[in-house]
Amino acid sequence: MTRLAVIALNGHGRVGQWSDTAEELFGLGRVQALGRSLTTLLHLPPEHRGVFEPDSFAKVWCGTCAVPRVDGGDRAEVAWWVYPIERSTGGPEAGGVRVLALAADLRRLRDEGPGLGMGDVLVVSPPTSSRSAASGVRLLRIEPALLPPDEHDTAPLGHRLADLLPLMGPSAAELIVSRVLELGYPAIDLNVTVRLPIVPHWDGMPRALRLRPRSLAATPPGAEAEGGAEGGVEADAEPSPAVEPGPDRRSAGKRKRARGGASPRTLVPPPPLAGDLETMAVREQFSYLGEAGQQIGSSLDHLQAARSLAQVLVPRLADFAAVELLEHVVAAETERPVREIDESTLMRRIAVVHDDEPGRWDDVVPEDELLNLPKETPFVQAMRTGRAVHVPRIDRERAERLAGLLAHRGLRPLLSGRAMLIVPLIARGQVLGTFELLRRSDRPGFDEFDLVLAEELARRAALCIDNGRLYQREARTAQELQRSMLPADPPKTAGARVCFRYRPAGQVAQVGGDWFDAIPLPGCRLGIVVGDVMGHGLTSAAIMGQLRTAVRTLAAQDLRPDRLLRQLDSLAQRLGDGYLATCLYAVYDPVERRCQVANAGHVPPVLVSPYGESRVLPVPEGVPIGVGGEPFDTVEIGVEDGSRLVLCTDGLLERRDRDIDVGLEELRAHLAGSSPYLDSTCDAVLKALTTTVPSDDIALVAVGFDGIAKDDVVTWNLPAEASMVPEARAMVAAKLAEWGLAALTDAVQLMVSELVTNALVHGAGSIAMRLIRGTALLCEVYDDGNELPRLRHADATDESGRGLHLVGHLAERWGTNRTERGKVVWFEHALAG
Repeated sequence: MTRLAVIALNGHGRVGQWSDTAEELFGLGRVQALGRSLTTLLHLPPEHRGVFEPDSFAKVWCGTCAVPRVDGGDRAEVAWWVYPIERSTGGPEAGGVRVLALAADLRRLRDEGPGLGMGDVLVVSPPTSSRSAASGVRLLRIEPALLPPDEHDTAPLGHRLADLLPLMGPSAAELIVSRVLELGYPAIDLNVTVRLPIVPHWDGMPRALRLRPRSLAATPPGAEAEGGAEGGVEADAEPSPAVEPGPDRRSAGKRKRARGGASPRTLVPPPPLAGDLETMAVREQFSYLGEAGQQIGSSLDHLQAARSLAQVLVPRLADFAAVELLEHVVAAETERPVREIDESTLMRRIAVVHDDEPGRWDDVVPEDELLNLPKETPFVQAMRTGRAVHVPRIDRERAERLAGLLAHRGLRPLLSGRAMLIVPLIARGQVLGTFELLRRSDRPGFDEFDLVLAEELARRAALCIDNGRLYQREARTAQELQRSMLPADPPKTAGARVCFRYRPAGQVAQVGGDWFDAIPLPGCRLGIVVGDVMGHGLTSAAIMGQLRTAVRTLAAQDLRPDRLLRQLDSLAQRLGDGYLATCLYAVYDPVERRCQVANAGHVPPVLVSPYGESRVLPVPEGVPIGVGGEPFDTVEIGVEDGSRLVLCTDGLLERRDRDIDVGLEELRAHLAGSSPYLDSTCDAVLKALTTTVPSDDIALVAVGFDGIAKDDVVTWNLPAEASMVPEARAMVAAKLAEWGLAALTDAVQLMVSELVTNALVHGAGSIAMRLIRGTALLCEVYDDGNELPRLRHADATDESGRGLHLVGHLAERWGTNRTERGKVVWFEHALAG
């Protein structure tokens, strides 16, 4: 007549059965409800909580209350019918079913009225079209549990009887009502076959309900032989009639049937047979397997899958469950799992779940414990044979022996008197671990049906765990590949500070191609690059590595930013189709206090002045690297000491709910007045503009422009004469003495004389020399010649060719680069002697 939620409670008041209708009514799934206390699960009103406590299990109760839905929906108005079940038929005192609670949606009953259950379909009775025949017949009494929470609300009373009859057509309904009027007695007797939504269990195996057939109440005389086999299921307690019985209901009913009154027999479905109920039990097991598999496979973390496995096992299959995995499976190592399991094989206990009081076995079987299991134990036996090990009942002697083998005497109380089932976890022919199930002595032991169910669940769980392990391994490989191609620490350069942050996307296996770098350049300059390869995956990461290496190689040639991007674009086209990336390259000169920037389709940078003003630099957008055929432009701007330049990839700015330009403006606004400390600035930007799990990789680079003090830089223009060599040596010695670096004079003078002589002999035009005191002592010698000096092998009789060898031996670094008018040869020497 209506959809009923079916809830079964065990001797501890915990949920052992939770039907689909209960999930609809209370907004909570079966897996989440099993094993939990109903009073705390549904937040019942205080006056009704005692009904579902173990002390009240012997009482029958019928009533109504309003409870909040667990999923946050509207409060549910619930009608309850609570029945105790005898211990002899419901199972042991603690483990079996002790209370059967039926619940109905009172609001739906009040709004839609009762209906007729036909198979799995609930047919709601619409108002009949004709009112004439039903005008004198009205509802006199209604089941109290179907009333709304307000007892004074009697709105259902007085409704026309024909409106409340099951759907049978206007003519049939009016015929029944007319007979009631004619006879003067409430002679309606509807017999409805109801299929119970649960299947009882005896000795752990589902059995059919014991059916007691009876003939239909409205069957005419002489029809028993025809319909006897289709009799309905007669419950021990019939529900209250919808119409108040008259003084002679039985005789009135006989008169009605004798006169051939309309019988609703054709509306009554046949009762469920034993095979049907067993089919329902099988369906229930498949439903459990489906829900459990979905919960176990909901995470790509293999350890979380193992924990979910333990959670779905209790209390459905056991009172205690533990999951152990081989240590190399836990670590998601790359090598293949071992095939031979022995005492040296390390295992780790991942999860322990039980329905005893919280913390009862924490000291005995703690989670995350490393285990060495002797080969005599059933745990190793299950892994070596690949078959489940079943111990119907662990007696005291066997419990002592197992506790001794495991070197843990505290296990005896846990094992003694219980049934045990150990099932190996095997996926793709490799052993991953085991899970153990224990049942208390007051609960039936594991039977063949339980074994089949546990093994099927083990197969599904093992595959989920192995998939998670492989995913974690792939993710780790991808992350290591990507991180190996990114700089570990920012370089220390004179006149500039660098800070960067990198945050991978939430889908770690789908690594992106974001990259960044800070490259020290000659003349204490600094090159900054940020790029993003289009696409995700290992291919994008590999392309990113190639492009980053190319940028470093090209930057060493001291190219202008636009020329560097042009060379990078040509390289990307030679590598193959699909090598597309955005890139922004900037060069900061701390001596000249100027910054050159070129862009290839990337997000423009934001410049913050020393006074906290921020602006997006007007850099030409350009086309991405790999498109080809398009020029790039270099923008040169002057920067003050104390300024900061912030570069990023689009993962920081772009969202589904906002355009990238909006994100860029938010970044600019957030940087206005920000802290001069780069670390705190980067952290604040990420916190303000990103989510906990970003959908795309994020690269963020902040550069502080501090400049090099003018007193630390000196430049000399030297005449192209032989006499200028000793003069250059003298000027360098004087400046070193002024800077307090007299201890470096001999070595620096020797190298200066070699570079100046080389410019005089092999160079052309004017000669200039610059000395810079920064993180190291830098000396540069310029000339107008185009030929770059190179190391040569000097024979014993050669008079030249040894100068650069000498410079390379004395200096920390040295090099040569082309300039717009010629070339420069330079060396660096540590400030400490």
